Amino acid sequence: QLQLVESGGGLVEPGGSLRLSCTSTGSDIMQYAMGWFRQGPGDRRDWIATITNIGAPDYQDSVRGRFTISRDEAKNMVYLDMKYLQPEDTAVYYCNHRYKRFGWGQGTQVTVSS
Repeated sequence: QLQLVESGGGLVEPGGSLRLSCTSTGSDIMQYAMGWFRQGPGDRRDWIATITNIGAPDYQDSVRGRFTISRDEAKNMVYLDMKYLQPEDTAVYYCNHRYKRFGWGQGTQVTVSS
């Protein structure tokens, strides 16, 4: 059974950067369109970025130009490089199939604060 594992979160000051990583156990995720989602305090879990199985990216407007989604097929990894982070980016970040077809992992907490 495929399980998703996110990592790379932490505390960062406004304007800072982080790289989040997503991998899987039980099955490979490279054959799928994968997405990053986030859930802020009291918010719903929202989609923010997708990368298709051929590497085509797409972004929610709020992160476009600041975040970059990428994948490493050899490592079975999907990344989210985040720049110019702002307090409103504070959330738990999750990866999943673009249409949320897998069970959710534990997520990784990103806190943007001075």
